Amino acid sequence: MITIVMGVSGSGKSTIGEGLATRLGIPFVDGDSLHPEANRAKMAAGVPLDDADRQPWLEAIVAEMDRHREAGDSLVLACSALKRRYRDFLRSGHDDVRFVYLRAPRELLAERLGHRSGHFFDPRLLDSQLATLEEPTEDEALRVDVALPPAEAVASIIRANCSA
Repeated sequence: MITIVMGVSGSGKSTIGEGLATRLGIPFVDGDSLHPEANRAKMAAGVPLDDADRQPWLEAIVAEMDRHREAGDSLVLACSALKRRYRDFLRSGHDDVRFVYLRAPRELLAERLGHRSGHFFDPRLLDSQLATLEEPTEDEALRVDVALPPAEAVASIIRANCSA
């Protein structure tokens, strides 16, 4: 099983993804670590990525997922997966991919980004991410309210996946 924790920057993908992987005893990969250097530089300069920028990154994520499949490992992966076509690409015909969508109001996201340090994402890009976001439907992803403390969010994901 591959669980992709998705949402815009500041939604808690890394925190909740790491917590989920730890609770499940499986590997965690932060999709941000798979961005080409050109993407990182662009975002650090406050320039939004476009579809052409994102494609090599999505391909790297699929390659990482395939490595884990080949090893027989489950995986939790953090990835914004902002558009439906990105999510379809990440699924790539596999039925072992589940999405968890971390939802948050803009104000909470902006507050979190304002307190984050050491990350290449420029907080000024939040509005461009929100404009790009195509929220997944309820049948496409489990929706989780990120106003919950991370441990509670992780517990709700585990409960929902166990009852699915």
